[in-house]
Amino acid sequence: MIKCIDVSDLKVGMYIHDLNCDWMSHPFLLKRFLVKDEAAIRKIADAGIHEVYIDTGKGLDLPHAPTISEVKHKLEQEIIDLASREVPTERRVDAAAEYGRAQLIHNEANLIVRSILQDVRLGKQVQLEMVEPSIEKMTSSILRNGGALLSLCRIKDKDNYTFQHSVSVGALMVSFCNAMNMSREVIHHAGIGGMLHDIGKMKVPDSILNKPGKLTEQEFAVMKCHVVESKQILLSTQGISDTAVKVAAQHHERHDGSGYPEGLKGEEISQLGQMAAIVDVYDALTSDRCYHKGMSPTDALRKIFEWSKFHFNPVLVQAFMRCIGIYPIGTLVRLESGKLGVVIEQNDNNLVSPKVKVFFSTKSNTYIPPEVVDLSRSMGAGGADKIVSHESPAKWRIDPMRFL
Repeated sequence: MIKCIDVSDLKVGMYIHDLNCDWMSHPFLLKRFLVKDEAAIRKIADAGIHEVYIDTGKGLDLPHAPTISEVKHKLEQEIIDLASREVPTERRVDAAAEYGRAQLIHNEANLIVRSILQDVRLGKQVQLEMVEPSIEKMTSSILRNGGALLSLCRIKDKDNYTFQHSVSVGALMVSFCNAMNMSREVIHHAGIGGMLHDIGKMKVPDSILNKPGKLTEQEFAVMKCHVVESKQILLSTQGISDTAVKVAAQHHERHDGSGYPEGLKGEEISQLGQMAAIVDVYDALTSDRCYHKGMSPTDALRKIFEWSKFHFNPVLVQAFMRCIGIYPIGTLVRLESGKLGVVIEQNDNNLVSPKVKVFFSTKSNTYIPPEVVDLSRSMGAGGADKIVSHESPAKWRIDPMRFL
């Protein structure tokens, strides 16, 4: 049985099933291992980890600890309660109307960031005038309908992760800042900081940056230096704003002080730095890498919400969930009726009841004529249809993006 326990309750002889943090927050080669000595427990605590999941079938038990299903159910109920009383940002056009323009903007941004990162690797200066028009186009697209562009940002090639992740973080920062009603100027500079936040990785050896597996402690220490390198590169960039530099310099700081490079805590971290930390982890969790399979957006939001007890600002996490939606556009979901569909639009008055394009019946195991269902209005013989789960596209061998 898998249970969640506080690190203070961890004992020698327990089996770690999950360290319950993003991979760049811990120095362990393995996520699952038997705790053999007190040194391992101290190492976990020193990494800023507060809670872990243990496997009682492989090690000692803690009788009163909640099971993973109990924790998951509690978190999901809290998220649904929050979503039910929050109102997302209004959209000027439908996602379908924005999708074509968003594809062009996203493709162009990927080409620009790839070029900039390659230039930095060759020792060249960052040309800010290459980035700014792309951020302006992203901002305009997100103001029309943020879901269209953000759905495209989930599509990544693991071999080109670094620059595609940079584009995604830039777009997510623009959307997050817009949802927080920040000025157009702040949105612009935060987007630049997001797009260039990992530029220091170009100073990290390829053998570490593209290693197809978990980093050693020594490699992990080298990788963490990319934040300082990013800050230095941006400080030497002509025309860069302090806002953009803070986004890059603070995206690995954590609310409880367990982050790096400076170990800043709480309000010592700028608001945009705190927002960048949430955005960076969300995009990393939802991306396929050579050493792990990306989570669904819904699972990633639940983990970030869980970690907001320690690592992230809880108020900002809730604002981010409102910005993204509990079921972001492009999410494959199964309805109570047994139909599979892809989320094509959020509902402004109900984040847990989006518009879904259904196209497959799990009861007959066949495709059905595509139909758009507004779950906030759908009424059948048994009442309103609703989402019962989000589904893995790989499990059903379905690419939900082709139905957008």
